[in-house]
Amino acid sequence: MLKVEEMAFSYRRNEYLLNKINFEITPGGVYGLLGKNGSGKSTLLYLMTGLMFPHIGTITIDGIPAGKRLPQTMQNIYLLPEEYDLPAVSIERYVKNNAPFYPMFNREQFDNFLQIFELPQVKDLSQYSMGQKKKFLVSFALATNTPLLFMDEPTNGLDIPSKSQFRKAIALGMSDERSIIISTHQVRDLESMIDRVLVLHDNSIMLNESVMRIADKMEFVRTTSKEDLQGCIYSTFTPQGFVGVRPNVDGVDSLVDLEVLFNSIITNPDVVKSLFV
Repeated sequence: MLKVEEMAFSYRRNEYLLNKINFEITPGGVYGLLGKNGSGKSTLLYLMTGLMFPHIGTITIDGIPAGKRLPQTMQNIYLLPEEYDLPAVSIERYVKNNAPFYPMFNREQFDNFLQIFELPQVKDLSQYSMGQKKKFLVSFALATNTPLLFMDEPTNGLDIPSKSQFRKAIALGMSDERSIIISTHQVRDLESMIDRVLVLHDNSIMLNESVMRIADKMEFVRTTSKEDLQGCIYSTFTPQGFVGVRPNVDGVDSLVDLEVLFNSIITNPDVVKSLFV
């Protein structure tokens, strides 16, 4: 569906923000794009949607360069940016103006998502609060039914009940023909829904693995005793006790902790990478 090959991008001459990036997005999964602030997550989304252009390498969607932004490509992708606003129009007018660009847009689904987020009907979308605007845009994005849906920090600005509603909406909006790529640093919000993890660190993709394979290769430890952390490549203390991760040499079943995983990668990248060779 989407392929990134030997891609590099720079805002400054001879200083690559992204370098030698290679990965594919295939149908039917929720991808978590993780990285520090300023690591290039948003830039990578803009590159994948053709809003920016790689300096080296290629990005193709169904074999077509994303940067061409052909109508046949644009109708199959949707980007929900981190920064957003809504015009002073009614819901009906917004749908009438924007839905025609997406042949698979489903009005019934859209109304259902609005109900999930408990959004009131308004005559002027600019009257919504910032959190309500985000939920409206998430609803529209899901209802487009584009095979590729990109979301940049979608849970920013959402309160705790809204984050639960967001997870429900994502589950209902998924299909075997669709992939959702979510860029975030708030890993706790998305932990239960991500199928595959992409970790962006030190200008490149440090990890590109399914959650299932991560659980197979790494054992995530939760304990009240520091002695139980033996062999961990990363560990820390939390109010609930100690957490850590180590190579899963005994085939132990454990729940993947995305925050611990991310911290282990930026702390000991070579050790983590060696587990997936």
